[in-house]
Amino acid sequence: VDEVQNKGKLFLSLLKHPAIKEIRGKGLMIAVAFDSYETNKQIIDACINDGLITDWFLHCSNAMRIAPPLVITEEQIKKACAIILKNIKAVTGK
Repeated sequence: VDEVQNKGKLFLSLLKHPAIKEIRGKGLMIAVAFDSYETNKQIIDACINDGLITDWFLHCSNAMRIAPPLVITEEQIKKACAIILKNIKAVTGK
């Protein structure tokens, strides 16, 4: 639990892309917002196909939910962010 804030900051520092409209959250409960539900859904589906389990928020369909276990390692965070960024680029062409 002591490392949650630092792990959350690592996610925020790695998730940089022009298609990301906003990142909000606290600790390891993070929302990554895109321009539309359609874009978000395509990115989520591609991430799931690459083995990264994620979903959207019930009341915010254009935002991807990131809520890993508190024991996630820095290596796993880097791998997850690489998968997310790869799929953002694939979906948006940017």
